[in-house]
Amino acid sequence: MQMRNALKLSILLVLAAMAAGSAAAQDLAPVVRVEGLGRGLVRLNEPWQFHLGDDPHWAEPDSNTAPGQAGWEAIKPDRPWGAQGHFAAHGFAWYRLRLNITPVANLRSQIQLLIPGITDAYEVYWNGSLVGRYGTLSPHPSWPAVYQPQWFTLPSPYTGTLAIRVWQGPLGSSSSGIVGGFSEAPILGDADSISGYVGIWNYEFLKGTLFANALNLLYLIVGIAGIALWSRRRNERLLLWFSIFAVCPAIWGSVYTMRIPVSSQFAQFLVQPLWQLRNVALWFLLIEMLHLGNKRHLAQWARILALVSVTAAFLDGCLIYIPAAWLSSTAGAWADGILTVIIEPCDLYLLVLAIFGFRQKLDSVRWVVAVSASLSQLGAVIAATAGQGQRFTHWTLAQRLYSPLFHIGPVSLSVLQVLDLMVFSSIVYAVYRFVFEQQTRKALLEQELESARELQRVLIPEKPPELAGYTISSAYHPALEVGGDFFQVLPLEGEQAGSCLVILGDVSGKGLRAAMAVSLIVGAVRTLAENYSSPAEILAGLSRRLHGRLQGGFTTCLAMRLDSDGGCTLASAGHPAPYLNGKEIELPGALPLGIDPSIDYEETAMKFKPGDRCTLYTDGLLEARADSGEIFSFERLQRLLSEAHDADTASRAAVQFGQEDDITVLTLTRSA
Repeated sequence: MQMRNALKLSILLVLAAMAAGSAAAQDLAPVVRVEGLGRGLVRLNEPWQFHLGDDPHWAEPDSNTAPGQAGWEAIKPDRPWGAQGHFAAHGFAWYRLRLNITPVANLRSQIQLLIPGITDAYEVYWNGSLVGRYGTLSPHPSWPAVYQPQWFTLPSPYTGTLAIRVWQGPLGSSSSGIVGGFSEAPILGDADSISGYVGIWNYEFLKGTLFANALNLLYLIVGIAGIALWSRRRNERLLLWFSIFAVCPAIWGSVYTMRIPVSSQFAQFLVQPLWQLRNVALWFLLIEMLHLGNKRHLAQWARILALVSVTAAFLDGCLIYIPAAWLSSTAGAWADGILTVIIEPCDLYLLVLAIFGFRQKLDSVRWVVAVSASLSQLGAVIAATAGQGQRFTHWTLAQRLYSPLFHIGPVSLSVLQVLDLMVFSSIVYAVYRFVFEQQTRKALLEQELESARELQRVLIPEKPPELAGYTISSAYHPALEVGGDFFQVLPLEGEQAGSCLVILGDVSGKGLRAAMAVSLIVGAVRTLAENYSSPAEILAGLSRRLHGRLQGGFTTCLAMRLDSDGGCTLASAGHPAPYLNGKEIELPGALPLGIDPSIDYEETAMKFKPGDRCTLYTDGLLEARADSGEIFSFERLQRLLSEAHDADTASRAAVQFGQEDDITVLTLTRSA
């Protein structure tokens, strides 16, 4: 009886074990068989087992991952999990597939797995062993900015479980929610076939980005040319803003089209401020091109909004680096949205500038720039705004604006790209026109300056005339192309025959404006010298003629009449006193010319002896300044005029010390 009971119990235990084994076999996921691998590629299009969350044991081949078991389900590998019932899900997830691979006979290459498309970072396991990874997973996730198909070698045996652990980063405020995991089914193949597939993929990528790379190169070349021009013309800020406008897209575009090896996080951080900096550069380009610089409130608001928007864009880029422990994904999305709400209204300021520009008389080129810039900025703002929260609103406008509008060969262009090209092309042409006009104006100005130099060479003699009984030397060094110093040595006729007038002066300021005043003064001096021989009368006549004609400026002047017997009569209109044998001649003070039309000037008489040397100069000699800031000073001037026996020696000493103003020196030495 006992034996009978024991036998029954044994039979029951065997049957229970068989039933459990049968049930376990039914719980395991189906096996995908791949026969004859080694003659090409096989896409693993069959449903994969999928589970949100993370458990390291899910890499093991004996894990129960059959659909319906412990939260596992079957999904297709040809589209993201966000499109298969897991909308806007992020974080960890696992894919699993049981494989039975039979390679062809005598296969010499390895069996490889290729992942053509997946987001964001992942690890690949074969029979529980890690065979490779792409990027790094949480808690410090990172992955390349541009995805490239990755391949991994599967070790033998070729029967087992393939498990892929995926990390999908937190979604931004503009994410559609249809993201996560595979976007294309993985591929199995021998190493040669996988290498061929990758080569074709690289070729197609290069062909697809050819236009973008050419455009980025054009942006870069034009931007560098603009910077080079601006470095030589710092006052032409239009070139600076144009260079920033052109260089920014060349930088961020190259990150993606040239597959520069930077992380996706860094690329996102880089794009945000560069994008806004380019928008700001476009504002200031319009201010320069539409001649709105005289409207100070527009420029002031542009600076304020530029600071606010670029700062917000920088902070928006920094969000990607904030650890999840500090900022949850929900809070991060809200922060992203709030910063975008700050940035996008600022971008509409370009429309304000365009409206003010339309009110002015613009040529056709500037009209095109204003219209194309307005449309481009408006399109960008609409796309960015429509994209915010699109996984909640389900708006598709942003996707339509970014999607291809038409194709030219392998090149596809969206609405926003067409508008951006219009802006860039119109600005390039407008800047070319601007530079050409500036060159034309510069050439005309150079011609005017050359005419002014020719006039000064006629009015101010390079070599003074010979004067009986005197040795004369002169030196003239304008601070700019032309200057405001002048001197004349005019022989007198009639009753004063044998005598001569020496006139030396300095118009306030320098450059072309002062040179034009010099031409007026020299003409007046020659006219007065025909009727007057008295230095005081000549200065009084000059003051009357110059009153109200110097546009708020003034002119200092020294008039001297030299007689054949050595007699000398001087009168000064606020000019530095001359030196006689190294000592300053005392003269009464007086107002410069052109201030008081009714002024009378005093004369001082003296007699030069043979060997006496009189030196006349303008204040540029006294005001020479060294690099250290030290001024030439009266002490140096007195020592110089005591030692220097000719005008050229005295003037060169001041120029070498540090010239800041026009310098003129005239020496008169009594020879007999």
